[in-house]
Amino acid sequence: MRLNRLLLGGAALAAVLSAGAVTASVLQDAPRDARPVQSGDPIGDALRATAPATRPPAPVEAPPAASPAPASPVPVTPPPVVVVAQDAAVEQAVEAETEDEAPAAEKAIDQPEVPARRQRRKFAVVQAIDKVTAETMKFEVEVGGRPVRFNRNLIVAARACEVSTPDELTQDSIAYLDVSLASRNQGDARQIFRGWMFASSPAVSGLQNPNYDAWVVGCKD
Repeated sequence: MRLNRLLLGGAALAAVLSAGAVTASVLQDAPRDARPVQSGDPIGDALRATAPATRPPAPVEAPPAASPAPASPVPVTPPPVVVVAQDAAVEQAVEAETEDEAPAAEKAIDQPEVPARRQRRKFAVVQAIDKVTAETMKFEVEVGGRPVRFNRNLIVAARACEVSTPDELTQDSIAYLDVSLASRNQGDARQIFRGWMFASSPAVSGLQNPNYDAWVVGCKD
């Protein structure tokens, strides 16, 4: 009897530990609620909040003093043209240096420059708006991490986020996002967007839905 009780107790303990592991795994994969991005520039916020009337006026500088213009135009005589004579040896040396530099310049032009690689970041900064309630929020989504849920049923997941290189014409932030829409009764989510979003062109690459708009605004570590 005692052995049977020990076996039953061990089986019950194993069942409880297995249920706890399954619950922890489900909670880890579940989307977390969106949180507003905290401002990282308190001094700039304080300066922008200052009223223009309270700022001291800029000092007015007096115009520099100058002599009056002459009554009649002053004639200007151009300097004489000086021609420097060169002998035949100097001219041949100059031509030889020019011929030696020409192939090197052509070789440099023929070799294309290797473009720099874009730098990837750990978080994508997304801004979303609920068209029904006019609620808007800017929140962070971890690349490859847990999805973020905005306003209970808009779920955003980030697959990549990178910034443009200095040699590109436009400085931009680009993110690859998966956006899903869950039903009101917390049922299965339906995917409504997948692809790259560009911070410089939110109207072209952003999410446009009857109830929600969402677009990427930046990338950060």
